[in-house]
Amino acid sequence: MKKIVLSALLAAAMLCHMSTAGAAVDYKIVTASERGTYIKIGRDLSQLIAPLADINLDAVPSAGSAENVRRLRYEPGVKLALVQSDVYQSYIDIAAGGNAAASSLIRPLRVIMPLYNEEIYFIVRADSERNFIHEIKNARINAGEAGSGTALTSATLYRLMFGEPMPDASVSFLSNEEALAKLVTDKTVDVVAVVAGQPAKLLVDMKPESRQLIKLLKFDPKHPSSEAALKTYFPANVRVSNYPNLLTADLPGLAVKAFLVTYDFQLKDTETHLRQLARSLCQNFSMLQEKGHPKWREVALALPELGRGWFYYAPTAREIRACIAGELKPRTLVKARSAKQCSQQERILGLCQ
Repeated sequence: MKKIVLSALLAAAMLCHMSTAGAAVDYKIVTASERGTYIKIGRDLSQLIAPLADINLDAVPSAGSAENVRRLRYEPGVKLALVQSDVYQSYIDIAAGGNAAASSLIRPLRVIMPLYNEEIYFIVRADSERNFIHEIKNARINAGEAGSGTALTSATLYRLMFGEPMPDASVSFLSNEEALAKLVTDKTVDVVAVVAGQPAKLLVDMKPESRQLIKLLKFDPKHPSSEAALKTYFPANVRVSNYPNLLTADLPGLAVKAFLVTYDFQLKDTETHLRQLARSLCQNFSMLQEKGHPKWREVALALPELGRGWFYYAPTAREIRACIAGELKPRTLVKARSAKQCSQQERILGLCQ
């Protein structure tokens, strides 16, 4: 009888251990608009990569990169975020300038890996006299939703090109859809800024008739204002093959880099699952490029040197480097400033009190 009871207890303990070991954890990744590219990238990770790391990953829409930084820092369950490079760098720069709120937000964040370039689109009416990005100075610009990476990109790019912030009186922070409606109906907006990796659903879904209503502005790398812009952003080619209803030829444009970001988690269980995620990402990278969003084909499986103030998450970096080297076997399954002192970038990021 004692042997039977002991055997039953041992079997129950083993089953309990196996159940616990195989239980998936629930994590979130914050992305961007439902119509953008980030949400597709997040869903690719949740469907193709996370299950092999014992993670139920929920790809959550958001207002964009600036909001993602906050949610990753403070929202329970959010373990991953997609963030634009200029947004991340802006937090670092503002923190270095003495803003305690920015420092608190960005200091514990870590990079898992760089991803791809996201194109920056400036949309005007089809009959607009503007044809180039350097012609948007003093226009009525919809910069993107407040707190979004698009709004920060618009403000940063404008300041770099023209040496001054966008005039507050002529800037709006509407959604892309609201802004485009105003652009072509009551014409209270002259330029709509959109940041999304091509092919961007917002532009892909446009009908052929849209060419009679709107057009995209071109980037002229030889214009004097372009030199400053190219210190932070990258030249891009907006392809007609992605937007046949809108373009008649490829268009020279600008892009910003996207990063997969996490927090400097120290809890062993979280660290373990994130290491498993990094391993799964590396070992199944070809599947991502084959079955995921086309932007995955532009991603290099590498950990290049980061800028000053940027740091990789050490546990995932070790996993990815070991995987790249073929060493891993595949797994089977400052005090906030007043509003008067705040820059336009700080207001967009919500760092003023």
